[in-house]
Amino acid sequence: MTPEQSYQHLVEHYRETAYLREAQKLLFWDQRTMLPPRGHAHRARQLAALARFIHARDTDPRVGEWLAAVAGSALAADPRSPEAVNVREWRRRYEQAVRIPPELAAALAQAASEGQTAWEVARAKNHWPGFQPHLERLLTLKREQAQALGYETEPYDALLDLYEPGERAQALAPLFQELEGALRELLTRVAAPFRQGDRLLRGTFPRERQEALARQAVQALGYDFAAGRLDTTAHPFSISLGIGDARITTRYDDSFLGAAFFAALHEAGHALYSQGLPPEHWGTPRGEAVSLGIHESQSRLWENLVGRSLAFWRFFLPQVQAAFPELQTAKPEEFYAAVNQVRPSLIRVEADELTYNLHIIFRFHLERELVNGGLTAADLPEAWNEEVRRRLDLQVPDDAQGVLQDVHWSGGHFGYFPTYTLGNLYAAQFFARAHEELGDLPAAIARGDFRPLLAWLREKIHLPGSTFWPRELVREVTGEDLSPRYFLRYAEEKFTREP
Repeated sequence: MTPEQSYQHLVEHYRETAYLREAQKLLFWDQRTMLPPRGHAHRARQLAALARFIHARDTDPRVGEWLAAVAGSALAADPRSPEAVNVREWRRRYEQAVRIPPELAAALAQAASEGQTAWEVARAKNHWPGFQPHLERLLTLKREQAQALGYETEPYDALLDLYEPGERAQALAPLFQELEGALRELLTRVAAPFRQGDRLLRGTFPRERQEALARQAVQALGYDFAAGRLDTTAHPFSISLGIGDARITTRYDDSFLGAAFFAALHEAGHALYSQGLPPEHWGTPRGEAVSLGIHESQSRLWENLVGRSLAFWRFFLPQVQAAFPELQTAKPEEFYAAVNQVRPSLIRVEADELTYNLHIIFRFHLERELVNGGLTAADLPEAWNEEVRRRLDLQVPDDAQGVLQDVHWSGGHFGYFPTYTLGNLYAAQFFARAHEELGDLPAAIARGDFRPLLAWLREKIHLPGSTFWPRELVREVTGEDLSPRYFLRYAEEKFTREP
């Protein structure tokens, strides 16, 4: 069999597997949005069965044979060619997959499905004991997974690498320490308007009008509703189910205008990335997002650097006022200050841009300790509360507002949290470069013209797919290594000046 024939077999094999993964994700989307309560137990078994089938395809010995036939051939000679990118990533994923026993893959899928259901119930009831056994089970399985995958320094690295290829905890720790120190100092110099409260966002805001505004906003950014939809869920997320199907979700609070709106912008940022991936490379790594951190850079860029900018509210405030006439006298500067209030929050998804990263940093430390064995699930609530007291100077009143607030660990997503702060750093560095290359971005945003920025992101970030690993992509796009100084400069200019 020639290298060309082997490569074609790989393409066909992985595209068939991609259909199955999309069916798996559709079941997950339905579980989080539409599934009736009595269907959850059976859904967990469905997902486990699919996971076993997908794992069998991922570990098919023929894949190893095809990869061996392609290795060293002219197909993979140019490291930036689609063929070379695909072979590189297929080999990496195959080597990871064959290390995971099929029983472990199925057990992880079932435990994650059951864990998420248990988390939703425990969070609603503020009942940590109802979730703790599920977390213990997930931790046992994730440690087994880390051991099977292998690592050089610590088990946590094996899981982190699944979300952010090439990243290591020992590289993140000093980066996060530098960022935290600078943020703590910056928090002492926040300008008065950003500390005066968000009363403009408090009141009575019927859900149907909030939804209409969210739809207007994300469509203005460039989100294609013919290739997506907006639904309601307990914990907002975005999911891509294939070409022409990138869905977003949000959650509504009739007494607070900001929550659903900014969650929609955030998830639309993810979906814009998915909608911008090259369809001709669907089903192969060349047509996939490179990492969760880069994915997060797109959501944070649209939510914060665009959606929380003064320029955006010069453009969009009239639409808000048309929907809610009680805000008719508000000025863009006032609304801008209201959506950017700086105050420590118990809830990560409600945190401001400065304290948000503190939430991520302490979660990184906790999950690293959980996976590496320095912290048990039973001790997690107390450890969580101490981190919140030490880093945010807040007292946690109950577990629903503390250790039970995030969905991630209930699905076994250990190693995921650092990608949020990495996304913030990537976003600021990308946005600075876009501003340099495109000219006056705030002026375009104030006109409601998001096309230049979206086109730039399409070219630089979306269309390359997985050609470059995350830190390599940053160097390719910006000409520099990843640095926190762009985020810190953005935060300094934004929060220490009067609007």
